Amino acid sequence: MSQHLQKLFEETFRELRPRTPLPELKIDFFRFASVNNTIRLREGRLLVRISDLLEGAPEPVLRAIAHILLAKMYRKPIDREHATRYRGYVSTHHMSEKAHLVRQMRGRKRITTARGHVYHLEEIFEDLNQKYFYGLMGRPVMTWSTERARNRLGHYDPAHNAIVVSSVFDHPRVPRYVVEYIVYHEMLHLKHPVKLRGSRRCVHSAEFQAEERLFDRLEAAREFLKRL
Repeated sequence: MSQHLQKLFEETFRELRPRTPLPELKIDFFRFASVNNTIRLREGRLLVRISDLLEGAPEPVLRAIAHILLAKMYRKPIDREHATRYRGYVSTHHMSEKAHLVRQMRGRKRITTARGHVYHLEEIFEDLNQKYFYGLMGRPVMTWSTERARNRLGHYDPAHNAIVVSSVFDHPRVPRYVVEYIVYHEMLHLKHPVKLRGSRRCVHSAEFQAEERLFDRLEAAREFLKRL
């Protein structure tokens, strides 16, 4: 870890907590599976891990990282300029491409099976593909999640080209149209990738939302999920 980065963190700490003695700092670049940074306080020592993808980032970006991590640690307001600078840097095409490649190489995606006890995700995908996409969408990996999560219905992972649906929905009491809606929503993420508008990520664009409204059991599916 460079002395320069140590100095940045020390200066930032004194800005945020001018009357508090500086704790011992241990800062490492770490091989995360994505652009990730963490900070922990252990036995009076601040342990900082910064994604090795950010090694060599410009000084203002490293200073922004120091500010964001220390502000979170001590529950201080995060300066908007620092937040914007950091988001802008990691959202650049160069960094996005590098992060995508690293997720593919390092990330571990636990693929179980598309065939559930009640519903077969590949069959549902093909039905929706014919009905809404003229059969033109290439099928990604389809899998039920390993955990029965209720707070994450499903997600599309572009790094592994996989649609994952929470296995809590593979149940006889869950109507098929609910599973279809979850898969359809993730298919739209496949069709409408996240767009960058300045430093902001646009996840559900106007085109995405307009196409989502074409799902014929939209209100019924949302009502069921709201009750769940």
